[in-house]
Amino acid sequence: MLALNIGKCTLLGNYRENNEDSIEAKVFADMTVCIVADGMGGQAAGEVASKRAIDALPRELRKNLPSATDNEQDNTILRRAVVQANEEIIALAALDRDYRNMGTTVVVALWRKGPELFIANLGDSRAYLIRDNIIEQLTIDHSLAQALVENKTISPAEAKEHRFRNVLWKYLGSKEVGDGPEVKVVPIQPGDRILLCTDGLTGAVNDEQILKFVTENPDVQACADGLGQLALEQGSRDNVSCIVIDVGDQ
Repeated sequence: MLALNIGKCTLLGNYRENNEDSIEAKVFADMTVCIVADGMGGQAAGEVASKRAIDALPRELRKNLPSATDNEQDNTILRRAVVQANEEIIALAALDRDYRNMGTTVVVALWRKGPELFIANLGDSRAYLIRDNIIEQLTIDHSLAQALVENKTISPAEAKEHRFRNVLWKYLGSKEVGDGPEVKVVPIQPGDRILLCTDGLTGAVNDEQILKFVTENPDVQACADGLGQLALEQGSRDNVSCIVIDVGDQ
């Protein structure tokens, strides 16, 4: 039987006055939910949005997942939980003019004691799978630069430096969420590492550096802390947050 070991880290960084990121790893009897959210909107608004995301998702999943009987229902319930969080953030933004432009990215990993993880994201916070010395990005950024890549207007290499790489068209707090994000079902096995992270990490540390660091640091909490510090050492100008999930045998 599989077991998860989790390390998490969130850092203010060297340039920001407040940390708009929120992270959560909740372990229940029948599920584990890991969430990384990168708030935006200035002042306290980003913090409010990201905090609402990490509160709403576990609440909705706890309420609705016990009735699910297969992966398809799990997928639907996860998507609906994200939609509910989106509606709550939009409602909060409508109530207070200080919050009117707030939003947050989100990336979530849900484990239901089985041989797979359910991964969903909005915005440019990412999930990666590290296995057999290979790193695979599991999520797609919802940025304008990535949209240009998908339309074959620019190359993936050009997207990394494009002026629209940090301009998001879909995130929690936007009307583009619709009926929720695509949910990816990821088969897992002992020895796997899953990384959830904000662009404060990926904007400063490339995939090859992430792979090298994760494979060289077996302690999962030290790995999470070290990735955060590495991003700051390499000049990240943002808050930096990550969750590292180690898959093992029980």
